[in-house]
Amino acid sequence: MTRVLIVDDDKSLLRALAINLRARHYDIDTATSGAAGLDAAGRRPPDLVILDLGLPDMNGVAVVNGLRGWHHAPIIILSARDAQADKVAALDAGADDYVTKPFGMDELLARVRAALRRTTPSESPARVETQAFTIDLAAKRATTAEGDIRLTPTEWNLLEVLIRNTDKLVSHKQLLHEVWGPNYESQTNYLRVYMAQLRRKLELDPTRPQHLITEPGIGYRFQR
Repeated sequence: MTRVLIVDDDKSLLRALAINLRARHYDIDTATSGAAGLDAAGRRPPDLVILDLGLPDMNGVAVVNGLRGWHHAPIIILSARDAQADKVAALDAGADDYVTKPFGMDELLARVRAALRRTTPSESPARVETQAFTIDLAAKRATTAEGDIRLTPTEWNLLEVLIRNTDKLVSHKQLLHEVWGPNYESQTNYLRVYMAQLRRKLELDPTRPQHLITEPGIGYRFQR
């Protein structure tokens, strides 16, 4: 049974999450503080962590750092709308995704399933097919209904990072570091320009992208 650790000081939300996840046959541990969450993770290592940033005893980012020191289970952050800087810090510290409060239970459950799928051992995809385009990473070939599409080396590098993290939010900092290098981690304008180019070349409607998704102020996500 998949074990999920929920760390949140809102007891009513904690109870609702536990009920919904247990109903779907997850094994649930709960904690209402960062210290208790780290202790629970140490005693019974979870397969996934749902973590609130606004804890009474410590910032959720510190909990992420504590977990990432020894554990690699996916971490989904729960965050208030005005905590954008904390979201970025948590993602850079090693969190895998975030859900903004208030949220729908169906959305959270979908994020849980997606995060757990990514932990299943598998080879990185060499070929990805969507309704709009097909990407063959090994052959460096992009195809739409109009035929082969030429991508620049930088566009390929950016697209490859996103595809190898399918369904996972990738922060601005990570993308800039992997594609342009550590000296460019603050140049978010690069990402805006190149993501716009990729959408124009690949999406059916670049103004309403279905696969190259912006998470405002945080990063980008590739979804099939």
